[in-house]
Amino acid sequence: MEKIKVTKFGGTSMADAKQFCKVKSIIESDDKRRCVVVSAPGKRHDDDNKVTDLLYLCQEHIKYSVPFDQVFDIIAKRYLDIVMELELNIDIKSYLDDIKSKISKNISIDYLVSRGEYLNAIIMAEFLNYDFIDAKEVIFFDNNGFIDLNKTHEVLSNKLSWGRPVVIPGFYGSTPDGKVKIFSRGGSDITGAIVARVAEAELYENWTDVSGFLMADPRIVENPKPIERITYRELRELSYMGASVLHEEAIFPVREVGIPINIRNTNEPDNLGTIITDDIKDEENQNIITGIAGKKDFTVIALHKNHMNSEVGFIRKILSILEVNNITIEHVPSGIDSLSIVISNQQLENKLNIIIDEINKKCNPDSINVYRNMALIATVGSKMAYTVGIAARLFTALADAGINIRMIDQGSSEINIITGIEGEGLEKAIRAIYNTFVL
Repeated sequence: MEKIKVTKFGGTSMADAKQFCKVKSIIESDDKRRCVVVSAPGKRHDDDNKVTDLLYLCQEHIKYSVPFDQVFDIIAKRYLDIVMELELNIDIKSYLDDIKSKISKNISIDYLVSRGEYLNAIIMAEFLNYDFIDAKEVIFFDNNGFIDLNKTHEVLSNKLSWGRPVVIPGFYGSTPDGKVKIFSRGGSDITGAIVARVAEAELYENWTDVSGFLMADPRIVENPKPIERITYRELRELSYMGASVLHEEAIFPVREVGIPINIRNTNEPDNLGTIITDDIKDEENQNIITGIAGKKDFTVIALHKNHMNSEVGFIRKILSILEVNNITIEHVPSGIDSLSIVISNQQLENKLNIIIDEINKKCNPDSINVYRNMALIATVGSKMAYTVGIAARLFTALADAGINIRMIDQGSSEINIITGIEGEGLEKAIRAIYNTFVL
């Protein structure tokens, strides 16, 4: 059986009739693109609204007993305009009327917001002359809210075995009792990955409004080079720092079975974008580093205690205090008598004084210092571990730029180096690292 490509199109790719035409042209340019996953209509311009946001707004109106008709009319017009401009013979109004009548009957929020993808998939299936498959009938969650891959594989693979090209709405599936359940926002990426896995696709194409990943944030570095190929591990490190155009949970279904992901731009279909794969041969990537990303708003709690290394359970006590206060940590660089805990400011909220008091009572450190307004920068590359002098070049670049390094953390995998600096120096530091390794 010939391998197919699963193509997922995001909200900007599905925003209006003009974008629908671009999608159709992309699909028809490759006869392997026989399985299409779509999002709800996104923004057509900066001042526009995403349909999913409008559906959430309908729910808010209902919650506070405010009439929702005006908001729903905006949603309906989006779909009616698309159908009219594409000159399709489909009674989309009857679908809209059915949804509107159900809203008044206190339907679940999951059902309501999933209708954005549902309607778009019905329209796209008609436009392409593909079969429509409702995600509710083929994507299944278990009682704990996790994807039931076994049941999903059994039912969906049977549907796909019919050989007809299909369109499937993203973002939702169903619970064991048959109710609609949605993923987190951006979850259509996950739907696409699951479909690609079940279909044993040769490639999972994720079409969006950017041409893949860049080596640095273009708001910080002018015209950064594109990343042509990146490993899943490198992507995970960069995504953690915010450099992402893909829902991170979409990686795992395809990574486990070795299906590469291709990030493409619907508005620039000739651009080959970025390939995400499990491994990259040396000749496929000439860059020592793959990318640089950074985030602000971290706090570092630095502890010092003589003979810390010989005190059994010291780190466990620290972690237990954080766990009790429902705080996750980012990094824990340490020395023989010192330990630093890096925490996102969002996690801390008003808990810092409580944590400090608890650490003093239970761990009795010689000193505790708190460093606020910290930023973390990840310099990532699978070739870094096999190249002499990477750390020296990195630290020299920061020193020459007048950036003081407050923290260094390098994992055993050696595919990334995390540096902690004062928050106001983030942009300057990223430019310095980029200029050293890339230009």
